[in-house]
Amino acid sequence: MRSLNASSRYPSAARSIVPGIFALSFAVFACGGSTAAPPPPQPPSLSSSAPLDGATGVALNARLSAFFDSAMAPLSETTFTLKQGTTAVAGTVATSGDGTSATFSPSSSLAASSVFTATISAAAKSLAGDAMGADTSWSFTTGAAADTSAPVVSATSPASDASGVGLNAKISVAFSKAMDPLSLSPTSVTVKQAGAQVPGSVTYGPGETATFTPASALAANTLVTATVTADAKDLEGNSLAAAYTWSFTTGATTTPLEAPLLTSTAPSDGAIGVPLNVKLSASFDVRMYPLGAAAFTLKQGSTVVPGKVVTNADGMTATFTPSSSLKASTVFTATIAAAAKSAAGVALGADSSWSFTTGAAADTSGPTVTATSPANTASGVIINTKISATFSKAMDPLSITAASFTVKQGTTPVSGRVVYGPGTTATFSAFNPFASNAIVTVTLTTSLKDLAGNPLANQFSWSFTTGTTAAKGPSPVLLGTAGNFVLLAKTAISTVPTSAVTGDIGVSPAAATYLTGFSLIADSTNVFATSPQIVGKAYAANYAVPTPSNMTTAVSNMETAYTDAAGRPTPDFLELGTGNIGGKTLAPGLYKWTSTITIPTDVTLSGGANDVWIFQTSKDITMASAQHVILSGGALAKNVFWQVAGHVILGTGAHFEGVVLCKTDVTLQTGATMNGRVLSQTAVSLQKATVTQPAQ
Repeated sequence: MRSLNASSRYPSAARSIVPGIFALSFAVFACGGSTAAPPPPQPPSLSSSAPLDGATGVALNARLSAFFDSAMAPLSETTFTLKQGTTAVAGTVATSGDGTSATFSPSSSLAASSVFTATISAAAKSLAGDAMGADTSWSFTTGAAADTSAPVVSATSPASDASGVGLNAKISVAFSKAMDPLSLSPTSVTVKQAGAQVPGSVTYGPGETATFTPASALAANTLVTATVTADAKDLEGNSLAAAYTWSFTTGATTTPLEAPLLTSTAPSDGAIGVPLNVKLSASFDVRMYPLGAAAFTLKQGSTVVPGKVVTNADGMTATFTPSSSLKASTVFTATIAAAAKSAAGVALGADSSWSFTTGAAADTSGPTVTATSPANTASGVIINTKISATFSKAMDPLSITAASFTVKQGTTPVSGRVVYGPGTTATFSAFNPFASNAIVTVTLTTSLKDLAGNPLANQFSWSFTTGTTAAKGPSPVLLGTAGNFVLLAKTAISTVPTSAVTGDIGVSPAAATYLTGFSLIADSTNVFATSPQIVGKAYAANYAVPTPSNMTTAVSNMETAYTDAAGRPTPDFLELGTGNIGGKTLAPGLYKWTSTITIPTDVTLSGGANDVWIFQTSKDITMASAQHVILSGGALAKNVFWQVAGHVILGTGAHFEGVVLCKTDVTLQTGATMNGRVLSQTAVSLQKATVTQPAQ
């Protein structure tokens, strides 16, 4: 069993192998005996639905969709039902071609402002013949009107005009609202390369996303054009207003598909005093195929805790809701199964587990909003800004929707997508840029809930005013409380005196003895220490409360930021200069290498104060002595992110700019200088170096 702390990668939706089967099969083969018994049948389970459980304001002309963790035999009006109270709602049921979803179409409009309950019968079976075994239900409340608005395409992958795309790429398109799976097929989602039709299959989900999987690899160095026709419809029957087409160019090779990564959980691993009425959530670095009851489990010792698993609309988070309150003062272990798969079809590969201990009571206190971005009354905000709100406690991802997180430009509602994470932050991305010099108002409703089911105590609103410009490049990486440190490491920070550090430094889970060479002077409270080499404070995991918990959070945020930066898809530039960026002037964007990044001569990053650069490498960064990273045109170090899986070495007298998110260690050789932050998952070594935190 793999623990959450193992920094491993994992997948979704097939089933894990029964322990002992391999060994038993080998023994039977060696002895020539009878065949081993097959593993016991695994019942299929409901992994998501549209509308989601607890949804409000549902359109009166809505259709329902149910998504499963395995292919189902066709459902019927007896195995997929809808009721208003005890009154059955007449309708028809259709199952998608791949069997992973079914749609219920009411015969007439639903009653307004009413609660409806949908049920998948215990008798519903997978194609393998395994029955659900128990009824599975979810409820929603209708609004006051029908929905006649057309869906729009909100994102594509690969992005329009992307180049160097892997020959094994899947083509996906995200929509602004829940779609009718039956309307998405190889006739409504088509792909051509060099003008010739590409054969393939189309699946819908997770989230409002359709994915086209080519039957064979795409041709190398070829223009590929994808089209979604107006035959694509939402669950209310509204068609796409017009066909949507975009193009990209393939590269010369396939792109390795990485297993998904479990990036965070709530409760966190090792948490104590967890409320008895808690829900569990698991977040991933990529969209997941909807998880079912077999893929997300909870146990008290060896006893399985019954509950319901739902995957959020964006596919990035799954939630487990226990059927009843948990037992007090007890250790529980949650597991994401090795068979859980990403939307790309790659499995986790090993079970990932985490444990927590309950407290003595339920949690009845509501969450609060602790921070917003942009800030209230901010002016001159870029017109393509993302809007975020950070909460005081872990939230229920299923409660964070476009209905509970609303945005208006003046009095006009703004269409967009809201996602939860990293941390306790929800982020709204508008489908189109805001108007210039416009007042934008954001409202968070009391239908937002924490993981214990407590709603936001009061509706929360704030406003800001846009400017006239848009930022270029990807959205910035959110650092969370890791951004409070100029140097942050898990194992050690060392200095060969005399170095000069401006900003706070910290280590965790390492103790203060692993802050070496600083001649630390402990504060009288023992919460932090100071040093003649630091304009700021030094923190370590063994200092007095509240430092230990603050450091744990900061390190967790650092790991989440690394995962975010490493997981950004569809780079604008792939393998540029085979890693040698010396002498180049680089525009804002997402850059990716599978080789070491070398900087043998000066490199310039040219862009504005709001523009963003993200550099991804699965190897190292090496910078020659006395060379420079130069920012021009108003570019700021806080918007430059270097994600490095290997080592970072800045040569003697070199100057570097930006935020380093490093999986291993970072070394600044004699006299090296840096304007930015070093967030390392092992160690940081300074040799008479200068590091200054970037201006905000």
